[in-house]
Amino acid sequence: MSKKDKKDRDWKAEAKALRSEVKALQEQLNAASAAPPAAPVVPPAAKPAKAAPSVSPLAPAGGFPALPVIAGAEFASAAAGVRYAGRTDVMLARLCPGTAIAGVFTRSSTRAACVLDCQAKLKMQVPDGAGAAIIVNSGNANAFTGAAGQDSVDVVTGAVAKALGMPVSRVFSSSTGVIGEPLPHEKVVAAVQGLGATLAQDGIEKAARAIMTTDTFPKGATAEVQGDGGTIHIAGIAKGSGMIAPDMATMLVYIFTNAKVAPAVLQQMLSRNVDDTFNAITVDSDTSTSDALILAATGQSAAAPIDKLSSPGAKAFEAGLRAVMADLAKQVVRDGEGATKFVEIRVTGAESVEDAHKVAMSIANSPLVKTAIAGQDANWGRIVAAIGKSGARAERDRLAIRFGDLLVAEMGRRVPGYSEAEASAYMKQQDLVIGVDLGLGRAARTVWTCDLTHGYIDINADYRS
Repeated sequence: MSKKDKKDRDWKAEAKALRSEVKALQEQLNAASAAPPAAPVVPPAAKPAKAAPSVSPLAPAGGFPALPVIAGAEFASAAAGVRYAGRTDVMLARLCPGTAIAGVFTRSSTRAACVLDCQAKLKMQVPDGAGAAIIVNSGNANAFTGAAGQDSVDVVTGAVAKALGMPVSRVFSSSTGVIGEPLPHEKVVAAVQGLGATLAQDGIEKAARAIMTTDTFPKGATAEVQGDGGTIHIAGIAKGSGMIAPDMATMLVYIFTNAKVAPAVLQQMLSRNVDDTFNAITVDSDTSTSDALILAATGQSAAAPIDKLSSPGAKAFEAGLRAVMADLAKQVVRDGEGATKFVEIRVTGAESVEDAHKVAMSIANSPLVKTAIAGQDANWGRIVAAIGKSGARAERDRLAIRFGDLLVAEMGRRVPGYSEAEASAYMKQQDLVIGVDLGLGRAARTVWTCDLTHGYIDINADYRS
């Protein structure tokens, strides 16, 4: 075979192979054209709403209280689908021009972006005639989300500022829910226009429901104060059920009043009443990343302005504010995850308030004490152990321990005539008081906690699913 014939044969073979390849490709193309179109790619939908948990047996008997209208404050809520579909999960509060804002926040070193943003804004100069707004979402904490966390805060607060016509520096935000997942802020933004259009003075109860996570009931409290020349109303809402331990509030709390209070005075009043209220509760000794307590005074009351802490009007208002704060704090404990017992720990006779606090919290946070309470077991030995590990000064032979009015131990031993039956009968009550006198001084401290049941494990084992 000549070289020419060999070359022709090779070319024909190559051409045949190419024709076969083209034919195969054509068949694949035809098959693809005949197939039904692929489903469009869509972002994941919110999870179906979970069934509402059973209301805590410790919930206030009257349900959510009738809160007064606070002139200058309006509220709206919506279901944005932040985490669950069909569940109200965003609330907006609009506050009139001239409103004074104060705040206290978690001291966690892993604070969420919204907490850092609120802290920064409270230090800014307030523009003349500016109102204020608070936007809150539940279902996602926007915590430990890196730089994206602040981006989400900026987008959400910017949308609210635009919709309500106010400086973004006066829009405060909070987020609560799962940690470590990026906030789907576009869902919150999509709800903002509707929220702005439905703001109403009587929307505070729905706002309280919108900020709930594992809560079994919305929390509200109110007080009325007779000021100089008019009535002052105070209304507050809160959320909190787990991750409750002293380090400010360990929850979200929003308190509104029509009082005229200078911003600096308002902040002082709020800060100095935290220790005896929100810093005196614990459910599980875990501090959240997102805790915020914001107090807004709209100045719409006819009562005289409060610009000094020492004035009679200031003292009356502060007493009312403290009552609302204490009420909300105790409601959070009553809604402790899986709780069946509400427990007040009273420590007296300490050398210092700091020591009294250490002892009270050591008892309140002890898993052994809390599980004994859940089992209605009058095991006062566990209280002795909690006192001993607290780090506060205590002397065995000066201690006295009471369950309610029942003295069970003193002078380093069980009291003569101790009745296990009486102690056990007391532990069956729903509301309990445990008293400890250290016999060393005059300082005292009272804190509130709940028992630790299997319900707490069930709730937290299933929290992200």
